[in-house]
Amino acid sequence: MTSQLLDKTTPSGGPDGKKAMGWRALPFLALAQFMVVLDGTIVNLALPRLQMEMGISDSTRAWVVTAYALVFGALLLLGGRIADFWGRKRTFITASAGFAIASLIGGLAQQPWELIGARALQGIFAALLAPAALALLTVAFPGGKDRGTAFAIFGSISGVGAAAGVLLGGFLTEFVSWRWCFFVNVPIAIIALVGVWTLVSESKAGGSTKYDWPGVVLAASGLGALVYGFANAEHGWAAIESWGFIAAGVALLVLFVAVERKVKNPLLPLHVATERNRAAAFLASFLAGAVLIGGILFINFYLQIVLAFAPFAAGIASLPMTVVLIVTAGLIAKNLPKLGARIPSALGPIFIAAAMLWLTQVTPGGTYAVNMLPALILMGVGLGMVFVPMQNLALFGVGKDDAGVASALVNASQQIGGSLGIALFSTIAAAATAALGGGTLAALTSGYSLVFLWAAGVALLIVPVALLLIRIDRRTFSGTSDTPHVHLG
Repeated sequence: MTSQLLDKTTPSGGPDGKKAMGWRALPFLALAQFMVVLDGTIVNLALPRLQMEMGISDSTRAWVVTAYALVFGALLLLGGRIADFWGRKRTFITASAGFAIASLIGGLAQQPWELIGARALQGIFAALLAPAALALLTVAFPGGKDRGTAFAIFGSISGVGAAAGVLLGGFLTEFVSWRWCFFVNVPIAIIALVGVWTLVSESKAGGSTKYDWPGVVLAASGLGALVYGFANAEHGWAAIESWGFIAAGVALLVLFVAVERKVKNPLLPLHVATERNRAAAFLASFLAGAVLIGGILFINFYLQIVLAFAPFAAGIASLPMTVVLIVTAGLIAKNLPKLGARIPSALGPIFIAAAMLWLTQVTPGGTYAVNMLPALILMGVGLGMVFVPMQNLALFGVGKDDAGVASALVNASQQIGGSLGIALFSTIAAAATAALGGGTLAALTSGYSLVFLWAAGVALLIVPVALLLIRIDRRTFSGTSDTPHVHLG
């Protein structure tokens, strides 16, 4: 039997009590998601100083970033099923504690292998924590207007966390120590753990809880191979470490789908991924992840390398995007019952593409106010418009038994999209820079400009996805029913 968030102030634990407890728990669930996304970018600005202090080679340095993304992406589906079967609250608490310990190990590391091992350990616990948090949110807000608002807050955390990682990483590296990029997770994890422990009751899937081990192996191997292949593409798509692993990942995932069609208790029930509205959400999350994570990386490069911003100043410079994203997400959530999901999902990518096209005009002698600020504002508007409906659609209509695995699929889509974005954009930038003779500011800027042009194209791919696949009616978000209204046509 599935339990819900309970109102501890009333004997009945009625709907109002559950709603109130859900709102109290939301900040702690969002805090966990913030930490998971934060750690995808917080180490980036610390890498040069970290490499120098620990004597890490260039090839080993990449693993400080790759180890986290690789393990996180590979184990997300298993993490979602563990949350469903073992208990979402229990999984959340265990993962929070584990993430804190892994972060402490990373901050105290004295050898490169210790640091890389700690990053992999963070990835393991992040793969448990992210789907557990989103699944708990799904149980707490099963439908209606409150669900839309709660998911807007939670969804905007993805954009805020990625931007905050750059800001916080720059501040800690410049004014304290790169080790605090790890230590900062310890209090965050403890606060999230205590809040959920206190406010949330256990929920888990009913019925059969047998694990689909062939599916686990195929999904973990396939997703891991994709992330690894994309991560190595920066060194050349022709290398076996790149195309070989990408091809192997695709083949393993095709085999995974074939297995899931046959097994009695699939790791990923295919109806979770193939329902057209949820499919739109997963595809949009994949594409938005590529633009967000890859785009932020090259925005930061332009700020620090070309405009000569210090790490913390570069982080501060990204704040307008974060603020606009939060404001836009709130407005979209409030008006989702009037707008529906299709309109903002189709318009948001146009704003993102406009931001990227603006950035194609960057020059070696450019300024922040002219070349960057307008684009950051446009990007914040676009991301806020995309994330809110996508988070709602990805989990709307999913049965409580599948909440964890559906949550994992959202995170996996964005994680793999981000890995692809970094790999694709890094390759494009490197080729364009080399064609103009190397590392001059003019050559670098030309490479960044081409990256932003490609990013605009990737963003625009979300538009037909939204227009062709989203069919849920706006009444779905009105709070009058938990059953999706669907247009056929």
